Amino acid sequence: MQYQTESWGSYKMNKIGFGGVGMVADTAGLLRIESLAAESAVVIFSVSTCCMCHAVKGLFRGMGVSPAVHELDLHPYGGDIQRALIRLLGCSGASSPGSLPVVFIGGKLVGAMDRVMASHINGSLVPLLKDAGALWL
Repeated sequence: MQYQTESWGSYKMNKIGFGGVGMVADTAGLLRIESLAAESAVVIFSVSTCCMCHAVKGLFRGMGVSPAVHELDLHPYGGDIQRALIRLLGCSGASSPGSLPVVFIGGKLVGAMDRVMASHINGSLVPLLKDAGALWL
């Protein structure tokens, strides 16, 4: 089974089209995510004290990838970014299991830890990293 990454264009067209409470904050958070996700081939949104975040950072570093890591508990807009990521992933709340870490490869959303590990296990992670220019094997 292979996971499809989601492009920003489809997310904006399909998921932001509805209004609601917090729409302005979510839009600002999404714009920050889009900007940060484009800064490096691999971007990880993390929390410095999260063991799952530590594991996914270790996975990429162990593969020879140098991801850009944004520790949301240390970031001035971390709360807004985390809420937007939770909404992007379709999680129900800030304490939702699996909401962090969130990984982007080549500017495209891969997902949370479960999607990253599934991609690693099924062999689709390395091609994503190669296509993004993060890995030269």
